[in-house]
Amino acid sequence: MYFKELYERLLKASLENKVDQEVEKIEENDFDPHQLDCILNPHKYAPVWRIGECNCSESSKAACQNKCLFDALHMDKNGNAEINKELCIGCSECINNCKAKKLIDSRDILPTLSAVHSSESPVYAMIAPAFISQFSEDVTPGKLRTAFKNLGFAGMVEVALFADILTFKEALEFDKNIVKENDFQLTSCCCPMWIAMIRRIYNQLIPHVPAAVSPMVACGRTIKKLHPKAVTVFIGPCIAKKAEAREKDVSDSTDYVLTFQEMKDLFDFADINLSELPEDERDHSSTAGRIYARSKGVSEAVQNSLKRLNPNRKIELKAAQADGVAACKAMINDIVNGKIEANFYEGMGCIGGCVGGPKALIPHEKGRENVNKYGKEAIYETPIDNPYVIELLHKLGFDTVESLIEDSDIFTRNF
Repeated sequence: MYFKELYERLLKASLENKVDQEVEKIEENDFDPHQLDCILNPHKYAPVWRIGECNCSESSKAACQNKCLFDALHMDKNGNAEINKELCIGCSECINNCKAKKLIDSRDILPTLSAVHSSESPVYAMIAPAFISQFSEDVTPGKLRTAFKNLGFAGMVEVALFADILTFKEALEFDKNIVKENDFQLTSCCCPMWIAMIRRIYNQLIPHVPAAVSPMVACGRTIKKLHPKAVTVFIGPCIAKKAEAREKDVSDSTDYVLTFQEMKDLFDFADINLSELPEDERDHSSTAGRIYARSKGVSEAVQNSLKRLNPNRKIELKAAQADGVAACKAMINDIVNGKIEANFYEGMGCIGGCVGGPKALIPHEKGRENVNKYGKEAIYETPIDNPYVIELLHKLGFDTVESLIEDSDIFTRNF
């Protein structure tokens, strides 16, 4: 039995909460025990799985191993790729470069559905800002929210609202710390690949990274603070988010991570026609939070918010951006070598930003167009204008927006 067949068979059973019965039906000789264990227990493994023997040349294996920027891929004694769970950040470069096509992204659907079927805790879907029109051009946020509820989720939360809050935090950090012409800040609150590259390879730049969590972490922590028994599930185009959710200092925020492809599989097998669903509209995010999903979006969001925060500021925000692993590395090398041409640096691991993630369902150019359109439809341009941001911060115990800098709990991490 091929991996795809095994996965789909268990996914169908999981929708009816009958995985154990289905596993008992599968003949022992019909499947690879390792593949079955990966599907049933994804948290035991890295965000990238090997699903077969690496039947390729030694030179190809060496090239595959050397492609990993984070040194997470090695060959075992049998000559097969072995992924180090502690080192893999899910950048997907090894998957893209595997000539044998034996490496795939991990799947978290079965444990997610098990949590949904349990009546003990409400399960919340946290949808990434890149979601707009991913599943179909005519699928609105309101229809998508209805779809999640039909599957048994307690609700859907747009992570863009928390991108708003992190925009606020980064603008405040910039206003506080960038006081001389040669000062600079590296954005911290979006891409896990970018942060992993800085933390593991260019650690000397950490003092230039503001202590902020990602919007996913901020969203998960907020839900759990307001609903202590809640289970949180992030859905996006990114494999690296699966690794981020397991990082020790932020693992309290997100229980499971699904990709857009996993979510599409779920909608398909549950026979949910998204286009025909009723609307459940709740419009809370601003333009700033929504455009996080594409390259240059974070820079624009922080820049526009800074202008609203301190319109008389003498040193304006001058941004430089890079998207794609190679471009991010080149930009950081320039910074290390003293080629400082900006005071705000934004890096995204995927071409086009999150809309170009490895599990996006549409081309990144179309994704960017959709995100820009959704951004323009927002009632508020920046988080400073957004009353929902202020209301939520007060609910979380922040008396002033300036106290975001001093926060040591929800929106801050120690790099």
